[in-house]
Amino acid sequence: MKIIYNDYSINWQLSFQDPASEWMYGIIELHDNIIFYLIMLAVLVSWFFISSLYNKDHLRYLQHGDLIEVIWTITPALILWAIGIPSLVLLYMMDEILDAEITVKAIGNQWYWSYEYTDYLDKNIAFDSFLVQDQDLELGDLRLLTVDNYLVLPVNTSIRLLVTSNDVIHSFALPSLAIKCDALPGRLNSTGMIFTRPSTFYGQCSELCGVLHGFMPIGIHAVNIPSYLNFISTAE
Repeated sequence: MKIIYNDYSINWQLSFQDPASEWMYGIIELHDNIIFYLIMLAVLVSWFFISSLYNKDHLRYLQHGDLIEVIWTITPALILWAIGIPSLVLLYMMDEILDAEITVKAIGNQWYWSYEYTDYLDKNIAFDSFLVQDQDLELGDLRLLTVDNYLVLPVNTSIRLLVTSNDVIHSFALPSLAIKCDALPGRLNSTGMIFTRPSTFYGQCSELCGVLHGFMPIGIHAVNIPSYLNFISTAE
């Protein structure tokens, strides 16, 4: 199952999926910054360790001294600030839903997803989305990811996603959009998303919800606005 599109990740599923939202770009940037700090610290600690093995005189400068105490107290604090402030900013940005233009409801079931378009009172646009079984796959379909009914949403549009469950706890997860929202019975959680490019995106339930937990994928077609309006006008 190859769902990661970076050239260096196709065979080994390394790194992130190609981002499709500003939040995912922010997460990747934060991740890269943290990796940079980790590499710098690893190099510094390794240098101290190897240097002390070959030159015992270095140890006396590392054990005591006001300057070294100040350095190794202030430096970690500065690194934590450099990591913590951007992560908090990103966290609050992801928690905010910007003037949603479309509201969609996703309902978790054992073991499939149901979707409802709640903005169109004159229509009852609701459907279930099931995994397509292996024997029904067509050439080019992705095993364990292809669904029979895709959720269709427009790009460059603020979307409010309401998530709940009819039975047990599920979790609506879309890696390309940096979305993971728990679906809890009797509770309505909400999150926002904005697609930055048209494509087909896949996710899966990421909460252990029973024997078929690994067989309730999420499939979304992100399309341009005219295509979305055409879908709404033809939907029953």
